[in-house]
Amino acid sequence: MIRTIVAMVAVTIGVSAVIAQTDPIATRKALMKENNDHHRNFRTMLKTGEVDAAKVNAAFDQWDDTAKQLPKLFPDNSKNDPDGRALPAIWENRKDFEEKIAAFAKAISAGKGKVKSIAELKTAFSAVDGACDTCHERYRGPSRRKK
Repeated sequence: MIRTIVAMVAVTIGVSAVIAQTDPIATRKALMKENNDHHRNFRTMLKTGEVDAAKVNAAFDQWDDTAKQLPKLFPDNSKNDPDGRALPAIWENRKDFEEKIAAFAKAISAGKGKVKSIAELKTAFSAVDGACDTCHERYRGPSRRKK
């Protein structure tokens, strides 16, 4: 009986992983949530004045992964997410959108593996945060979550 339950849980987890990989909306929302979690960690480090190397490295690794995945996570068939924040401008100005992603990737590359002090953290975070903001200003709408 326990083996059956374990097998069912394993299959459920496997199916969920496959769905996430084939659902660009769910994948990009999950990535953005992780981006935000790391963003919050950086803000905390800046407030405390203490650099946590593990959190810094995890953030840059995840942000790098996000930058690599983003271009393919906005296919034409993902425009109409009633709960999403992606604006139609993404599909109308695709070249500019992809340039913003490239700027995000460049900011990540410039800081990855180089943050050892709070001053370096501030510089790297400012570049990554600026790249995020530049894209969000034009291509992300307001939250549609009910309060």
